[in-house]
Amino acid sequence: MDIGHGALVISALPHSSFPIPHSPSPNLSFKKFMQSQTIDPAKTELNHHHEAETSVGHHEEHPDHRLFGLIVFLIAEGMIFLGLFGAYLAFRATLPAWPPAGTPELELLLPGVNTINLISSSFVMHNADTAIKKNDTRGAQIWLAITAAMGAIFLVGQVYEYTHLEFGLTTNLFASAFYVLTGFHGLHVTLGVLAIVAVLWRSRVPGHYSNEKHFGIEAAEIYWHFVDVIWIILFGLLYLL
Repeated sequence: MDIGHGALVISALPHSSFPIPHSPSPNLSFKKFMQSQTIDPAKTELNHHHEAETSVGHHEEHPDHRLFGLIVFLIAEGMIFLGLFGAYLAFRATLPAWPPAGTPELELLLPGVNTINLISSSFVMHNADTAIKKNDTRGAQIWLAITAAMGAIFLVGQVYEYTHLEFGLTTNLFASAFYVLTGFHGLHVTLGVLAIVAVLWRSRVPGHYSNEKHFGIEAAEIYWHFVDVIWIILFGLLYLL
């Protein structure tokens, strides 16, 4: 069969034998597309509330570990001091005479006054924490300022003692141990004073500290008590034992 004859046969067939699909109207398709893209306000609001609840739940899953971190830090610092105390006691136990012969005696008046001053500052610092828990920001600021001043007085007294000692860092083993122990503690007192001053500076912002939000003051208080306890041990080892 040739092409021409085939064409005639196809043209002779009724049109119903080959149904032709009808494509939908372009306008109708566009309308349905736009309807499917319409944003449902109710669904959007529900999604917003769901995201907010999820966010709140996410934050609740992460408790505040700052206090725990501070305690771990102080334990680590305490271990350093414990090592220094152990070395000092080992020197004392192994040497025939302690302090070594020829070492001038330490004065007790100034270190005793410094000790009373530092121990008293712990109670003053506690008053600052008590005040902020009562939402007394002004009272907390006053107690913080007094504590920082007492810490500075302690440091001035320590420097004054250094300048009037009759032995130096390399005079003997006792002298070296004395300067290392008191100097390392003095460094911690300095850091504590700076921390208290920083907390005092931040307390100028209204509402920064309150009875519900006062970790900065609480952390400074805990650190300051730690410094005081270390000094009490040092004072007993170096000046009384």
